[in-house]
Amino acid sequence: MRDLSKLVKAYDVRGVVGEEIDADIVREVGAAFARLVGTSVAVVHDMRPSSEPFAEAFAEGVISQGQDVVHVGLGSTDLVYFAAGRLDIAGAMITASHNPARYNGIKLCRPGATPVGQDSGLAEIRAMLEDGIPVHTGAPGTVAHRDLTSDYAEYLRKLVDLNGIRPLKVAVDAANGMAGHMVPIVFRGLPVEIVPMYFELDGTFPNHEANPLVSANLVDLQNKVREVGADIGLAFDGDADRCFVVDETGAPVPPSAIVALIATRELAKTPGSAIVYNAITSRAVPEIITEHGGVPVRARVGHTFVKALMAERDAVFGGEHSGHYYFRDFWRADTGMLAALHILAALGTTDKPLSTLVSEYTRYAASGEISFQVHDVPSTLAAIEAKYDGAEIDRLEGLTVRLDGNAWFNLRPSNTEPLLRLNVEAPDRDTMAGIRDEVIASIGASNS
Repeated sequence: MRDLSKLVKAYDVRGVVGEEIDADIVREVGAAFARLVGTSVAVVHDMRPSSEPFAEAFAEGVISQGQDVVHVGLGSTDLVYFAAGRLDIAGAMITASHNPARYNGIKLCRPGATPVGQDSGLAEIRAMLEDGIPVHTGAPGTVAHRDLTSDYAEYLRKLVDLNGIRPLKVAVDAANGMAGHMVPIVFRGLPVEIVPMYFELDGTFPNHEANPLVSANLVDLQNKVREVGADIGLAFDGDADRCFVVDETGAPVPPSAIVALIATRELAKTPGSAIVYNAITSRAVPEIITEHGGVPVRARVGHTFVKALMAERDAVFGGEHSGHYYFRDFWRADTGMLAALHILAALGTTDKPLSTLVSEYTRYAASGEISFQVHDVPSTLAAIEAKYDGAEIDRLEGLTVRLDGNAWFNLRPSNTEPLLRLNVEAPDRDTMAGIRDEVIASIGASNS
């Protein structure tokens, strides 16, 4: 029996091309997924060198089980969510998102863009891959090619009122990823001057990795914003489902501030609605949601948990500190492009610079996410918990410790990498730094 534990992750299938994943495995995943969902499947792929052949292999697997494929072609991950929602069929995106060039993978969803994770289908797919996929004895399915990018762009623009916004100069760093293909389509016709950066599709990422969560990957955008006098800078990850923002001074805008900003806009349209936020989002987010008449709902980190809670509470919006933004009007799926349109609409209807606008949603000092490789994650978490015995503690997501004066920190295992991640927040930078350094020292002591 094959061991696929390194390939089948919590939320997707992902591995090193040629070592952990190849066209044969992708074909088998397509067949297993077709058996799991029992419906047609929309297939989209990104710009990595292996993505187009992997998309073809996945489609072959699906039709081998008698299901049809709608081959949408090149696009972002939220394009496959659009296809799954609009056509009411399952979806598969060939991408490794923000991972380095040597990786590739598959993100999956059911009809209506309902997520497929470890507890909602990936475990069954892994079991089929390990045990062998039954042979389908009926007729094979068919493949139809369909371009949905214009429909997708039109749909997004209908969800955000951009009429009458002032002209904006927008620097966009696509990191040679799918935003270079999608941004010109989505922003077409808006009063926006795009200053493009790395729009050439290149899955080897020759300029920098397509992971804007890493501060080093924002430096080029920060410099460009200052150089050209842009009103705002936008950075997307490789599959363009996450959007990060830089203000007119070149300073990164905390994703929690973006969550709060979009939440207030959605609450203005649907007063009293629930808004989902994850366990490492700033404390300012639930405060602002409550102040604007909404109902804050705290979720575990990860799209399957956020989407499930959104469905359960009929939430109008959900946001994560990692730059994922989810919209009820977009089948509760995450879309960085729709988030970007909301930010442009908010900025374009005020004379304030972005730095002033977002300061209204930033109340605390945050460390940003700091990652550690540790010998033993459970014992490290237990040691940290023991050190803070007496503090308010919860384990919704890893270990969250609430301290006096609205300060807190969270330590959680990564769902996608063998890492322990730390986030710290406090009312001021000095207090935050003191807590951060104390926890880092404790982690070091636990692993010495």
